[in-house]
Amino acid sequence: MLARVWSASIVGIDAVKVGAEVDVSGGLPGIVVVGLPDAAVQESRERVKAALKNAGFAFPMRKIVINLTPADLRKEGPSFDLPISVGILAASEQVSADLLGDYLFLGEVSLDGSLRPVAGVLPIAAAAQKLGIAGLVVPGGNAQEAAVVPGLAVYGFNHLSAVAEFLNQPEHHLPVQVDRLQDLTQSQFTGADLKDVKGQAHARRALEIAAAGGHNLIFVGPPGSGKTMLARRLPGILPPLSFAEALEVTKIHSVAGLLKNKGSLVSERPYRSPHHSASGPSLVGGGSYPRPGEISLAHRGVLFLDELTEFKRDVLEFLRQPLEDGQVTISRTRQSVSFPAQFTLVASTNPCPCGYFGDLIQACTCSPRQREQYWGKLSGPLMDRIDLQVAVNRLKPEEITRQPLGEESAPVRQRVKAGRDRAHIRFKLEPTLACNAQMQGNHLRQWCQLDDTSRNLLEGAIRKLGLSARASDRILKVARTIADLAGDDALKAQHVAEAIQYRTIDRMQ
Repeated sequence: MLARVWSASIVGIDAVKVGAEVDVSGGLPGIVVVGLPDAAVQESRERVKAALKNAGFAFPMRKIVINLTPADLRKEGPSFDLPISVGILAASEQVSADLLGDYLFLGEVSLDGSLRPVAGVLPIAAAAQKLGIAGLVVPGGNAQEAAVVPGLAVYGFNHLSAVAEFLNQPEHHLPVQVDRLQDLTQSQFTGADLKDVKGQAHARRALEIAAAGGHNLIFVGPPGSGKTMLARRLPGILPPLSFAEALEVTKIHSVAGLLKNKGSLVSERPYRSPHHSASGPSLVGGGSYPRPGEISLAHRGVLFLDELTEFKRDVLEFLRQPLEDGQVTISRTRQSVSFPAQFTLVASTNPCPCGYFGDLIQACTCSPRQREQYWGKLSGPLMDRIDLQVAVNRLKPEEITRQPLGEESAPVRQRVKAGRDRAHIRFKLEPTLACNAQMQGNHLRQWCQLDDTSRNLLEGAIRKLGLSARASDRILKVARTIADLAGDDALKAQHVAEAIQYRTIDRMQ
């Protein structure tokens, strides 16, 4: 007898519907799996056989052929254990096949018949909802995660016997219910607070602008000036995730298998801080079956690169395209996948090899040639893509001991949210834009028009600093954000002048 069970496979952060056709017929006993299965899928033959026997079912001692369709799509991972098990039970007439066409099945099966959670359930649930699938049958550990998607009936079970009972008597089971907005509405940021930062008014202002406009930022200063301390406080002043953004971020973390709590959305903006020894694939993603890297895991959040000049230059060059396009495309022989990568880059570095060039307390011991080679690790095109370039100085002893605590993160976050709200009103006809940093040339011409004074300021900065056209566009974007924070509709000379200040280390050596 032939049975067909529906499942799904992950491609990037999206899902493709996969059919598991199971044929039980006469012949020598054995199981054959076809349809480009990987090693984990091939091994499911032994897991499923033991699981069905230990769960109390009769394993058919006949020839079993399992075809995973479409045949040209590579199938990977243990999530096909459950659909294969259900297909064998249906083909051997041990469970009813009436519901098999309406539901998607996925999950790993243990040898005792219990079901184990798998990665990537949320994007599969989202795809199922778009395809009009009635519901999803998953391990109990994945049920809350899948139920986040509205309009989809999700059933979670912990054992094969419970799945069989559901197929035979579906009216005795209820789908899982979750409060989809609870995690977002109750979320309170518990990270580092800006009040711990003493002084550094210029750097704090840059953080606020970066948060309000989604601008990339680099801090340059000697050791002990507070660069890392400042960067770690950026997530605390970012506006909260919307439901759509949280769903998008959670999908990425689900594919990567990083969901700490399978029953909730990712409620805080991601903060990723890879070590400077990280490779290019670990940043952008990769592997034989591409998986998201650090820049995609930082989607809608912050990617912090400490000691930027310690990263290999070829690794940093991987960032150029994602910084410009907001996504990364990974091509392999059999497939090409794209991962979203709209993140705010925050970097820090010393001004020279010894770290004390320009320091007011300790003299620099580096030669001009050494400083030139040091900054040569960062290419001009990469620096052009960093909107805010801020020099940070060390505090004097009396400032460390006597300076009062700074402003808390909460009021700063309110100003940032107000600035972003102004931008969202402006972007109401441009739904693809989430912040000012994502504006393109046509948007700049529409919303960043300059008067004569502002234009003269910008032209003078371009000539004096040798800025590229891309860098001048970055100045306009930052100026637009500064105007939003000030509540101004039109760009003024003071907005442009302040934005120019953040390009003054473009040619630092």
